[in-house]
Amino acid sequence: MYKITVDGKTMVGCNEDAWRTTSKIWFENPDGPDEYGAVFTGSRQVPGNRTAPQSGMNEVGLTFSRLVAYHPTQDNPFPDRISITDEVDYLSDILHGCATVEDVKKHIEQYDHSLFYDHVFMYIDSTGKYLIVEPYKLIEGNDAYYVLSNFCPSITSSQQASKLERFRNGADFLQLHEATASLDYCTALSDTMHVCRSRNGDGTLLTSIWDTKAKLVNLYFYHSYDTAVQFVLSEELAKGNHVVNIPELFPPNPEFERLATYKTPSNTVELRIVLVIIAGLLACFSFLFGISLFWKNEPDGVSFRSVMGISAMNLILIAYILVLITNKNIFYFDAPYQHYDSNVLSASSYTPFLLLLTIIPFTFFTMRRFTAVKTGNWIKGLLAANNLMYLMLILGFAYWGLYNVWS
Repeated sequence: MYKITVDGKTMVGCNEDAWRTTSKIWFENPDGPDEYGAVFTGSRQVPGNRTAPQSGMNEVGLTFSRLVAYHPTQDNPFPDRISITDEVDYLSDILHGCATVEDVKKHIEQYDHSLFYDHVFMYIDSTGKYLIVEPYKLIEGNDAYYVLSNFCPSITSSQQASKLERFRNGADFLQLHEATASLDYCTALSDTMHVCRSRNGDGTLLTSIWDTKAKLVNLYFYHSYDTAVQFVLSEELAKGNHVVNIPELFPPNPEFERLATYKTPSNTVELRIVLVIIAGLLACFSFLFGISLFWKNEPDGVSFRSVMGISAMNLILIAYILVLITNKNIFYFDAPYQHYDSNVLSASSYTPFLLLLTIIPFTFFTMRRFTAVKTGNWIKGLLAANNLMYLMLILGFAYWGLYNVWS
């Protein structure tokens, strides 16, 4: 995100980079005479059939946006402050009740805002003053222009920040082009800072450009800057409280349509159930293979070494299925997925390749057991079913692009 103040006019631009398909804009009138109406955008669904505010602006031009940012956890420095129990109410109340960044600071200092340990917020008022809200610190400023990306400024040097491509692109653009508080300039700057990965998702879902003087918001959807939709805050508030689904405002976008139809365990309950069933079957098969070694005086054609090999592969796959169910990023970032601080998760991303390499010897082993008179029919059935689970997983891995290392 960024803010630009030129000749008394402040513009704020925000890029929300996400793989969600539920992007919304909504308008809320004030509940009392001392409050302000406001507009919010967001895409993350939270309990109560609500959407968490990602960005927003009120009737006096106070604007904000939030970004994911890492900060080392600390002992709670605000144990005596008010606890935040509802992020939607907390964030909405700030825009409904505050007019300046001084008001925002006074309001936030009442709360234990370390709840947002993985986010950084930026509030900008119509004069161009801004307040950066980190998990443990507040930073005020009044620079004519300012760029912020996924980091906390208090613990991030300029050299570290410049390693982030989106931040670097925005900072370079401002250095190379004289800043103006125009929509064309801000659109070009937002475009420069947007992201579009080769795989589904994690592109710039929504770009919002806020005119804090005219109280306008201009939207660009899914990193396409050919079409803009503009809302006049006063006109929308006059219609009463209402919510608009943003994808419905724009012409068809092939990239977004591909994302919207992309199925993963994180957005499709049935897939999660199927993966859990496969994991359960693999565990059951391993147990039964082990039992076969001791069921009779002589094994039914499956050696101890073979049972250990199959069981080891099954155990690895069960662990990887757990990773897939609990880590949605794997389905959207480049393969093999590299986790930012877990070598174990990064190493697990090679499991699909391990399965692809071993499926051929496992298949030949199964075929040999089928032609062996010594092998019992129930063992043949177990081997066939086990290999079927492997093939189903390989097809799933291929669909999710987990083999697409060349892209």
